[in-house]
Amino acid sequence: RLSGAEPDSPSARSSIAPLALGVLVVAVAFWLILRGDAGAPPIVRGSPAPGFELPRLGMGGDESILSLSELGERVVMVNFWATWCEPCEREMPAMERLYALLPRSEFELVAIAIDETESDVEAFQAEYGLSFPILFDADQSTYRAYQTMGVPETLLIGRDGRIIERYVGPREWDEPAYVERIRQVVGASGDR
Repeated sequence: RLSGAEPDSPSARSSIAPLALGVLVVAVAFWLILRGDAGAPPIVRGSPAPGFELPRLGMGGDESILSLSELGERVVMVNFWATWCEPCEREMPAMERLYALLPRSEFELVAIAIDETESDVEAFQAEYGLSFPILFDADQSTYRAYQTMGVPETLLIGRDGRIIERYVGPREWDEPAYVERIRQVVGASGDR
């Protein structure tokens, strides 16, 4: 006979209870995972870009909301950023220069701010003289829909509404390699 507590003794039952509770918790969690929603499919190359409708800074009336669908069949670059993000601040001038290089009829750049207050974003836009549309994602629902992992993060969306590229981190968007890549996607000669 093995040494230790008797099978029906209080000490044996008290040592089995935590084990049984742990097994029960794991079983319930596993059941909930299998039964629950597995979540949205990953947003990767070739995935449809999630739609959005967000307020546009500095606009009023009917023009105050911008949706992805109203950008038509243009190539769209969507950049997620925040005013408190130093790498975001560094890349904004290059984004403005890229925006000036490509035709509006073929390409649109949209920066989606995830800040808490619109006034900080408006001040930033004025300080840097940014002319591309800046949208305000107050509840970060679009940020989550695109499954972003941080800021800055940029997605290039093709004319068909599908993700072409995902860029994590800041870029010098007006460097020749990026300009050429986007021009290839746009199919434009580069003349405005």
